[in-house]
Amino acid sequence: MSNCLKCPTLPAKVTRETTGMKTVLLGATLALAFTMGESSVAAPDEVRALWVQRATLNSSESITRMVSTASSNGFNTIFVQIRERGDAYFNSGVEERASSLTGTPEDFDPLGETIARARSVGLSVHAWVVVNLVSSATDLPASSDHVIYQRPNWLMVPRAIAPELMKINFSNPEYLGLLTRWTRANAERIEGLYLSPINPDALTYTTQVVEDLVTRYDVDGVHLDYVRYPSNNFDYSKYAVEKFKAEVRSIISPDERARVDKLESIDPFAYPENFPNQWKQMRMAQLTALIARLSNAIHRIRPSALVSVAVTPDYTDALENTLQDWRTWVDNGFIDSLCPMVYTIDAEIFAKQIKEIRALTPNSQLWAGIGAYRLSPRQTLENINTAKELGANGIILFSYDDLAGPSNDSNYLAVIARAFAHEGDE
Repeated sequence: MSNCLKCPTLPAKVTRETTGMKTVLLGATLALAFTMGESSVAAPDEVRALWVQRATLNSSESITRMVSTASSNGFNTIFVQIRERGDAYFNSGVEERASSLTGTPEDFDPLGETIARARSVGLSVHAWVVVNLVSSATDLPASSDHVIYQRPNWLMVPRAIAPELMKINFSNPEYLGLLTRWTRANAERIEGLYLSPINPDALTYTTQVVEDLVTRYDVDGVHLDYVRYPSNNFDYSKYAVEKFKAEVRSIISPDERARVDKLESIDPFAYPENFPNQWKQMRMAQLTALIARLSNAIHRIRPSALVSVAVTPDYTDALENTLQDWRTWVDNGFIDSLCPMVYTIDAEIFAKQIKEIRALTPNSQLWAGIGAYRLSPRQTLENINTAKELGANGIILFSYDDLAGPSNDSNYLAVIARAFAHEGDE
């Protein structure tokens, strides 16, 4: 791969950073994503959606029940999880069939069946794709063809064990073993193993997964989830650190290069540590490049499909901890709708966050993610009304499986349905 600092930069609108090294690193990295214009895709007037987790897609019976429940309770959209951990709940030409589908008929196509049943009752179907998170650390994939075994060097690395991993060839099983053990030991804060948006081959692979999906299926939208870093302490992989070093060395003075090179002889993180703002900006820009490239691919292959992204609701927290610069994603038309996961149980905090997001993105489609699994029906209704009053274009409840799945006999969604019906009478 050529040095990205040699690539042409995108128009100035791409970033609000306009001076110094930040501009060079951010603009040059975004050039990898292809230049995109404003999106021409129109969102529904009001989205009433449910997140549907992959377990519901394990049988025709549960799919039928889910579609019927969503439709009869006033929802018009379902977000179905068809890639959960680097696997497929659809007929994929890139990744293997999800292990939980073992034992189902070979011709059982969860996504295809969902689309057919949903269309018959007027529901829109958005394919929910877990992007960077590709494996649990506690329950590793059974197939040796899974991406974590085939390309462990594409995985993000935490700073804590990066020096040790740098000494191990990624083809050595101990490389993945060490990364997995560390992740498992930190399971309370790290969900699993993530592909890095910094590695160009990993970015290409993820793009191929999404391209394959939208080529095969006439989905109404693609919902991107886990487009983030596990924390600000990732990605310290050898490739990421060396890439950053090469970029910085090309724009600093010879004296500065000599100074930092000397420090690097005793500290492998000398460049990130001496240029912390630029290190953060480079990683953030690579994530933005991933969003831009995925969105470009989706709109190119299936122009009518809406691209939405689940994001950390607090913008400052997103920038500092998960490195999601979702305001830039919106400002540049890389996505059609922003879906903040406002899962708080505090109604005042919910209102505050929705109001702040609407102020930051006044012209975007905003679908408010509500953590209904943590709330009573009354609290969920209160949040739905608050979101609408503050300018949200729709809501998504998490999740169907918690509120009305096969093991849940409550009338939770019936309460929501009565409120939806009442609105229609007004």
